[in-house]
Amino acid sequence: MLFEDDHLSDVPTPEPLTAGIVPESQVADLRVTRLALSHFRSYQEAMVETSGAPVAVMGPNGVGKTNLLEALSFLTPGRGLRRARISAVERLPAPGQSVGPAWAVNAQGCGTDGSFNLGTGRDPDFATGQDEERSDRRVVHIDGRKAKSQNSLGDVMHMAWLTPEMDRLFVDSATDRRRFLDRLVFGFTPAHAGQVSAYERAMRERSRLLRDGRFDDSWLSALEDQMAAAGVALAVARRQFVESLADAAELGISAFPAPDFALEGGIEDLLDRGAAVDAEDDLRDRLRGNRRLDAEAGRALVGPHRTDLAVRHRAKNMPAALCSTGEQKALLVSTILAAARLQKRARGSAPLLLLDEIAAHLDESRRAALFDEICALGSQAWMTGTDAGLFDGLRGRAHFLTVVEGKILELEHTKP
Repeated sequence: MLFEDDHLSDVPTPEPLTAGIVPESQVADLRVTRLALSHFRSYQEAMVETSGAPVAVMGPNGVGKTNLLEALSFLTPGRGLRRARISAVERLPAPGQSVGPAWAVNAQGCGTDGSFNLGTGRDPDFATGQDEERSDRRVVHIDGRKAKSQNSLGDVMHMAWLTPEMDRLFVDSATDRRRFLDRLVFGFTPAHAGQVSAYERAMRERSRLLRDGRFDDSWLSALEDQMAAAGVALAVARRQFVESLADAAELGISAFPAPDFALEGGIEDLLDRGAAVDAEDDLRDRLRGNRRLDAEAGRALVGPHRTDLAVRHRAKNMPAALCSTGEQKALLVSTILAAARLQKRARGSAPLLLLDEIAAHLDESRRAALFDEICALGSQAWMTGTDAGLFDGLRGRAHFLTVVEGKILELEHTKP
């Protein structure tokens, strides 16, 4: 099985987490029970075992707490929660070495379809290559078999995450909100990742041809056909997800504010006029008619890549961007929880939640509400923080870990 080779098999097996600390009722339907890292950022070798309950990871800034969450995030399609290049997450080589071993992440666990063994990492065959694109490849194995693409991970694992950098999501660029939305849709509709990739590949190639002044009609038409088919498919998936998201936000058991959602600025208006096949024809015609304009602009001026996610505070009827910092954080948490509810309904299990420094900027009542929501959802949330006291509300319901000098250790628990 992937990455159970010499550089991971030598990792000492840790003592099992204290038996009886976490009630069976807190074990998530989708859970990672064993996580092993090799040469990933600050970790030379590391291993964690859990029962499947929520996990709180403590330690001062800079010890590698977020690195642990990032490693987990590579078990889904994409570039992880930091959007890092594959080569960028590799541990720096030891003094005197020009290149270190390729990084690897292995996870074993259970989901609604049974147990799984996932492995991913930088392709060792190209890790030392001079070709940047080839050296930035990553490979994926699922249950010991090499997957055709990383999109296959979405059939097994689904996640959602929040990081401190996302606190400005409602005031930053539409690109960030669109990426955030697509990440949530991936968990709801695994095929969405492939549609986004197909659309973006065709769009990049079309833009390259137009930029180079190559107006070959047959070539451009083929690319525009691909953009229309994939673009409408991903727009449909986004719209179906967003239409359900506001209702799911109302199902919370806490005082987090309910948001309203809308899609703006893309091709959603085409879907309002008729069937998806008609929207494809319309988008294809717009792309064809815009070739000269797109060549001058250096990009496609129409398409789902221009969609923005608009969020409003429902009770105040106020755009999220105009809300206070605390309200924006609460709306963001509410959105993630609503998406988790939708994914549980669609897939039979809540996603893994990766919540980096989540408790630091929530008051005590909202921290308690968040922890209750996580446990009610049955989600295996992995959370980080600098102060163990911030997670007191999870005592007896979660595993408590600490990171010390590149090692992940278990903290003493308070028994339920």
